Amino acid sequence: MRSICFYFQVHQPYRLKRYRFFDIGKDHYYYDDYQNAYIARRVADKCYLPMNQLLLDLIQEYGQNFKVAFSVSGTALDQFLQYTPEVIDSFRRLAETGSVEFLSETYTHSLSALKSKHEFQRQVGKHQQKIMELFNVKPTTFRNTELIYSDQIGAMVADMGFNTMLTEGAKHILGWKSPNYLYTNAINPRLKMLLKNFQLSDDIAFRFSQQSWEGWPLTTEKFVGWINSIDSKEEVINLFMDYETFGEHQWESTGIFEFMRALPGQVLANSNFTFNTPSEVSATLQPVAPIHVPYPISWADEERDLTAWLGNELQDEAFSKLYELEHKVNAINDAGLIQDWEYLQTSDHFYYMCTKWFSDGDVHKYFNPYGSPYEAFINYMNVFSDFEIRVNDRYNNLGNIPQKTENQNDNLWDTAIVGDVTHEFSFAINSTSKAALKKTLSEVKPETIFHALKDVDQEVSTKILAVLPAKLKKQVVELIENAKPATDKQNLKAVNSILKTL
Repeated sequence: MRSICFYFQVHQPYRLKRYRFFDIGKDHYYYDDYQNAYIARRVADKCYLPMNQLLLDLIQEYGQNFKVAFSVSGTALDQFLQYTPEVIDSFRRLAETGSVEFLSETYTHSLSALKSKHEFQRQVGKHQQKIMELFNVKPTTFRNTELIYSDQIGAMVADMGFNTMLTEGAKHILGWKSPNYLYTNAINPRLKMLLKNFQLSDDIAFRFSQQSWEGWPLTTEKFVGWINSIDSKEEVINLFMDYETFGEHQWESTGIFEFMRALPGQVLANSNFTFNTPSEVSATLQPVAPIHVPYPISWADEERDLTAWLGNELQDEAFSKLYELEHKVNAINDAGLIQDWEYLQTSDHFYYMCTKWFSDGDVHKYFNPYGSPYEAFINYMNVFSDFEIRVNDRYNNLGNIPQKTENQNDNLWDTAIVGDVTHEFSFAINSTSKAALKKTLSEVKPETIFHALKDVDQEVSTKILAVLPAKLKKQVVELIENAKPATDKQNLKAVNSILKTL
């Protein structure tokens, strides 16, 4: 018999609220509680609760002949506990059946595997503990954030005691080889690798309701016909997808729930495939070869690489600055700071900064709270700057630690944002020196600077202020805070005089 391995990713980030420059140093709470609660409730009602019940019904109908696997991020679990505890209960009922495997991952769906082995291991350990606490099972299979994988990451995962890991069956890695076999890590062959069949997975996850697709409408009979046409020597079909496929990405009206309800019966009656969890597939099949992945891959976008999260200047700058604080956060060991540190690592924050708007544009817009990647960057860096101040203040009070230097303070802001008075902002990014920023400021009109600074709801950069001496900065801030339509002209004249001192 051959296997179908269903795996579902369940993740929700803690979305950041609109955080202004003038909030820095005053407001240390960063999260949009309204949006987080609203989306948690919406997705619970449209996807998690009905789909969990559907899977429970299928397991009760087919017993051990139908099995699935989940990876639920820690941030999703935290929000379920906070906003929709009935979702936790529904996952517990699934866990009790013995037909559902829960996988391990980084707690906050982070990119820590790319930057810090220590943080990566800490988050994985925390996630394992949470899964044990909630569902009374210890994960033995690992799924990294967005299926990100490389030979080195796999070796780290093997060192942590996992025997199976999931990743993407990327064409540029496989070449002529098929994803429908069990492979091993190239460094440590003890770690077995399951590769996503992206063609069949995406037929369900992305193309199911696409009427221009030649395979539409997708029926269970058609789908089983496709899997039956696969070479009989190929042993496992890994169907990996976002759980939000059901009811959220593909609305109930598309027939996605009816498709899933009918699929197990169609497979079991008309094929030689069975349903198995990742750990069962790993224990049953023999690996055919190592899979060589020298550079990280993921399941995102056409490229199946890291450019959805890292690669442009905005993403790299935010990512690098965040992890520069790791040793300080660890030294302080404060529960509140650690929680913020973890939530700021969530990969979604960097995903929102992606500037790729081609074939994958619609995917990047989904659940994106920002109008542009630049807005996402500025909002994140505003939050980060307050967080950095808090960390530095606590770190410098630990004792026997050198105080911050003026140059270190200069690094709080690395972006200058200027826009026109109609608020259609253009962005000038400089991360080299104050001299470069002053040159940028000299090339725009004072009224542009004034309106950009005054319109804090547009999340303009604060480095414009950072180049001013403290006394002049205070004057500008006061003028902006007191600005009203009737006094704009007067305040603009004052700001213009101040800026001439640069």
